[in-house]
This record gives sequence, structure tokens and C-alpha cells, in this order.
Amino acid sequence: MSEVLRRILARPSGAFALLVVVTICTLALLAPVLNLQPPGKINIAHRFEAPSWAHWLGTDHLGRDLLSRLIHGSTVAMGVALSAIALALTLGTLLGIIAAESPNRWERPILIVFDVIASFPSLVLALAFIAVLGPGMWNVALIIAITMIPHFGRVARAQVLTVREQPYIEAERILGASRSRIALMHILPNIMGPLVILASMDIPVVIAIEAGLSFIGLGVRPPLASWGTLIYDGFANINQSTIPVIVSCVALAGATLGFTLLGEALRDAIDPRRRSAR
Repeated sequence: MSEVLRRILARPSGAFALLVVVTICTLALLAPVLNLQPPGKINIAHRFEAPSWAHWLGTDHLGRDLLSRLIHGSTVAMGVALSAIALALTLGTLLGIIAAESPNRWERPILIVFDVIASFPSLVLALAFIAVLGPGMWNVALIIAITMIPHFGRVARAQVLTVREQPYIEAERILGASRSRIALMHILPNIMGPLVILASMDIPVVIAIEAGLSFIGLGVRPPLASWGTLIYDGFANINQSTIPVIVSCVALAGATLGFTLLGEALRDAIDPRRRSAR
């Protein structure tokens, strides 16, 4: 682990990405205990204030503190992203292993389900599910996870098909190890590297989808602060102040850029073929 971290920090883009990601995760984790103004506190008398000591990033159209809403929005973004990725990674990996290790009568239905889900664009499928389940933070996380399960499932299945042909797996079979023991003790640890890299590169995708759904009013609902709702409020009142939309767009762009660069740096640090090419 320390060697991987050293390789990430050796690259300027990796060091920058790690700084951005650590900062966002720390703010998201500490948002409830930081001495911030309540993100939903309305003060019409101080609407559209410029940045000051009282409001470091200014206020929005209802006089709410932008810094507080931005930091609490990071909690929503990271909560949705990490929950969706963790659920999709777990279920996708499990179904991928089952598909690779099961007879054809079980493998085909799983792959057909993957094909059906993957045939729809993620945002379109998310909109369809939201129409049934309704908007909300955890509904959004669940819906995004469902759309990403085939993504992880197919990669997991391909990795299992490669790993199970290795000599040490054959040796375990000869020694009488059960299929479940081989899958859990030998196959799973050896396929997690590519899946973790894939998960890290999908986090910015989830953040962008959540912000997009919240922007059109189908994601996180008030009084929760979301970067998507901050962007919408900023655009709706851009003729009166540009600060809210600039602040929220920079936060979203910085988060997606940071996680994307971190995923690429992690891929290069773990993949020996990329290290040798560099």
C-alpha cells in the first residue's frame, strides 16, 4: 500500500489529485461538526452578498451561506457516490463470479440481465427508476448502483475466466479445495485490483450523474444541499449574481477532475505493464 501511494505521489497529477480527493473527503466527513452556519438558514436581508469575513464565499438568492452549502453538498455527493459504487462493486463482483463459475444455464440469464441494463443509457435508466421510486438521496444512490452493476459484473467475469486457468488454482482443485473456497480465498483477492481501479474512475461519473439529477429536480431534495441544486439556483439567478454558479461549478469540476486523475494515477501505479511502458 505504501509503495502504491509513493508511486501516486511521484506524479504531479497524482499528488494534485490526492490532495483534492483528501480535502473533499475530509470536508464531507467533518461537515456536521465544523463550526459552519446552517446550510438551510434563510436571511433575505443578506441575499447575494459578496464574499466577506461573515460569508467567505458570499450568499445565494435566499441569503444562505454558500460555503456552508458547498461543504454540506460535498457530504451528499460523496455519500451518494461511495454508496452507489460500493453496492455496484459488491453485487457486480458477486454476479460476475457466479456467472463465470456456474453452468451455462445460470450464466446466460445473468449475462442477459447485464445486457438489458447496459442497453439503456445510465441517465435514461435512472430517470425511469426515479419515476417509479421517487427522488431522494438514497433512491438516487440505489438507482445509480443498479445501472452500474453490469459494468463491474462483466469485468469481474472476464477476470475470473483468466485467473481460474492459473496453475495455482488447478493445484487447489487437485488438493480437494471446494469451489467456494477457491472463489473466496484465491480468485477474489486476485481480481480485486482491476475492479478497485474501475471503481475509483467511476466515482466522478456518479458525482456528475447525481448533480445532473439534482439540477433537474429529480435528485436530492431540499432542505439537503447538493451541488446540482446549487448550480440550478445559480443559473436561475445568474443575472443578479454570478458568484453562486461559479462557486458550485468550480467545486463540481474540481471534484470530478480530482477523482479522474486519481483513478488514472492508481491504474498506472498498480498495472505493471503501464509502469514498464513509462
